[in-house]
Amino acid sequence: MSETRFSKPLIYMLIGSAIILALSLGVRHGFGLYLVPMSDEFGWGHNVFSLAIAMQNLIWGAAQPFTGALADKYGSKIVVAVGGVLYTIGLLLMAVSSTGWLLNLSVGLILGLALSATSFSVLLSAVGRAAPPEKRSLAMGIASAAGSFGQFIMLPSTLLLLQNFGWSAALVVSALLIAMIVPLAWMLKAPAFVVPNASTNQVQLSFKDILVIAKNHKPFWFLSLGFLVCGFQVVFIGIHLPGYLIDHGFNATTGTVFLALVGLFNIVGTYTAGWLGGKYSKPKLLMGLYGLRGIAIIVFLMLPLSTFTIYSFGVVMGLLWLSTVPLTNGIVANMFGIKYLSMLSGIVFFTHQVGSFFGGWLGGVNHDVTGNYDLIWLFSIILSVFGVLVHFFVDEKAVVHD
Repeated sequence: MSETRFSKPLIYMLIGSAIILALSLGVRHGFGLYLVPMSDEFGWGHNVFSLAIAMQNLIWGAAQPFTGALADKYGSKIVVAVGGVLYTIGLLLMAVSSTGWLLNLSVGLILGLALSATSFSVLLSAVGRAAPPEKRSLAMGIASAAGSFGQFIMLPSTLLLLQNFGWSAALVVSALLIAMIVPLAWMLKAPAFVVPNASTNQVQLSFKDILVIAKNHKPFWFLSLGFLVCGFQVVFIGIHLPGYLIDHGFNATTGTVFLALVGLFNIVGTYTAGWLGGKYSKPKLLMGLYGLRGIAIIVFLMLPLSTFTIYSFGVVMGLLWLSTVPLTNGIVANMFGIKYLSMLSGIVFFTHQVGSFFGGWLGGVNHDVTGNYDLIWLFSIILSVFGVLVHFFVDEKAVVHD
């Protein structure tokens, strides 16, 4: 059974991927904490910051298939290292952004491009290529859990920096941490897993060939539509829940603890989802996840707001937060193999980011127009139902074999 164990190069890659995801997603997860202090200092409506975040998500998603294709062709470590440089520059520019256009340039364009190179699609695909097929979902779950740990650690750290040094200095410190991604990228060099005694005369498919196959495979597009739901919900809640709580008389610490709980329990959720994905139907697991999200939102809105209900919602949402990621990427790997996994995962992720764009932007618009988030909460519940329904049509059977 030695072939089913993690090789030493894969273990090193898992460690490197874990730290990179923890840094990249940890800093990204704290962006919602900057909405109020930056808006207050420069007299912006919530829609200004929300638009920059929405642009970031859209650019992140639009760039992801191309970043993934570069990682497939030239290797993940080069792409991730360049992403680390861009991320550092973007945070330093954000620290001096006093106008809407500067915020859109730094938060929207530069950080959007940087995140496409330093987040799930590139890193989980690198891990997935190096892992044996029967351990692929678990390996992706482990790497995803590390990103969640970063969210848990970075949120209270970011709040402490904001409270003691101000938002600009907090961003400079974050930039210094993100710069560590550049040397860490060189840990991403485990070779692709080769099935023992595999046939060596399989037909080699080009980029164009695999794109045509994916375009004509309807379950791939149903999976993509489901991921759109995930993007809308997590960005709306991640960016706007702290402001929602402030509107209801709670302080910034309550929102930070909520997001930290999401990050903490996301560690359990993503690891468990990866483990379950190796044993049970991934589409059915995704149906359950989206359904439970909708139920959790309904219960949260129906109960009186208190620190107990807020933190309980954080625990539940944490378990369901990014559990979709190893399952969704695992389905793409099962469908099409691992050769072009970064690019194909990037295409699916683009729909996630379209959802993220509207979740972030419409949350701010709804708040500025009505003074509340009621319509967006309702739409999040409707999307949960949609997320359950589309996964009825997702089949993870192989279309292309490794």
